[in-house]
Amino acid sequence: MKTHVTKSKEVERKWHVIDAADRILGKLATEAAGLLMGKHKPIFSPNLDTGDNVVVVNAEKVRVTGNKQKDKLYYRHSGYPGGFKSIPLEKMMQDNPTRVVEHAVRGMLPRTRLGAQIFKKLRVYAGDAHPHLAQVTQSSSTEPKTEGQKVG
Repeated sequence: MKTHVTKSKEVERKWHVIDAADRILGKLATEAAGLLMGKHKPIFSPNLDTGDNVVVVNAEKVRVTGNKQKDKLYYRHSGYPGGFKSIPLEKMMQDNPTRVVEHAVRGMLPRTRLGAQIFKKLRVYAGDAHPHLAQVTQSSSTEPKTEGQKVG
């Protein structure tokens, strides 16, 4: 029996839409990262970009649990002395809700050139409208999966 090695020409890319309304940020990011990397495909290979394109809509309606709304901070540094800044999640959601989802998904991707290439297939929109209607082939469930609900 021979081992199948996936070639980049064999990869078929689909488009997925994930509705972030009333979804928990971490679970949403996990689902998006899995689709972007191609972990749901039998031809998945960690050294190739086998994933699909993902469109996340309603990023402004994403939820977090606990006190993260006030306690979670996003950090950045300008590179200059005293250039360390921190922004709470609450302010980030008001200013740019798409950046919150992008940051969460980026944190779940590989930190390599391949990870940067994979990240380019993510599109996040604050509202429910997006310009990729012609490409979209599949839409993820808008309802979060609950215990006891059949999957599949």
